[in-house]
Amino acid sequence: MDLARTTAIVTGAASGLGAATAAALAAAGATVHGFDLGPAIAAAGDTPSGVRLVDVDVCDPVSVRAAVDRAADGDAPLRTVVNCAGIAPSQRILGRRGVHDLDLYARVVRVNLVGTFTVLTLAAERIAQTTPDGHGQRGVIVNTASVAAFEGQVGQAAYASSKGGVVGLTLPAARDLAPHGIRVMTIAPGIMLTPMMQTVSAQYRAGLAAGVPFPARLGDPGEYAALVLAVVGNDYLNGEVVRLDGALRMTPR
Repeated sequence: MDLARTTAIVTGAASGLGAATAAALAAAGATVHGFDLGPAIAAAGDTPSGVRLVDVDVCDPVSVRAAVDRAADGDAPLRTVVNCAGIAPSQRILGRRGVHDLDLYARVVRVNLVGTFTVLTLAAERIAQTTPDGHGQRGVIVNTASVAAFEGQVGQAAYASSKGGVVGLTLPAARDLAPHGIRVMTIAPGIMLTPMMQTVSAQYRAGLAAGVPFPARLGDPGEYAALVLAVVGNDYLNGEVVRLDGALRMTPR
């Protein structure tokens, strides 16, 4: 699918994987509506040409629908959606302070899984209304899971559950949306050098990098963005989860 003169939506676009993806899509010719929360947008600074950051809470269907409609009502058809918004708090099911905070568990699932589904669904509704290209394709939706969906570590019960849900959503969503010419893919990143990771010590990051078979380093958000572009450009990729992790398999700790 050609990105030139199309519209794209990226959630979590103010930083990390979302910011890199928004910039890459804009560089490829798309007009990008980057969804994120107000404080994250305020901290983002200047954005690349072709990227417009919008204050949207992916947990609020009303907010999402309004922002999707604004994006879809522009001159260029909405073709691409990339869900990068997410949170990753850590807490054990039974810890020194008692049981896992049940509200926190629900919040992680609400942001990472329900938020992804909300954006996917409301965006698919608008993509389905566009005129297909010469191959019958109307668009592609790329969701973000994590290697924690497969090898969740100690303290990752909530995060791994939410990302496992994103993995499980991939194939049925692709099948549901196939009649509308919409593909659905998921990327499961390993340990990426996001702003959150840059707040920890260099020594700690080096220890994490040493656990990656090859290349023995943390992943770069630009590599995630490059994979998104590859997924968008290959019309036969559909209904699959692709790991982006340097062959990493997470240990319990």
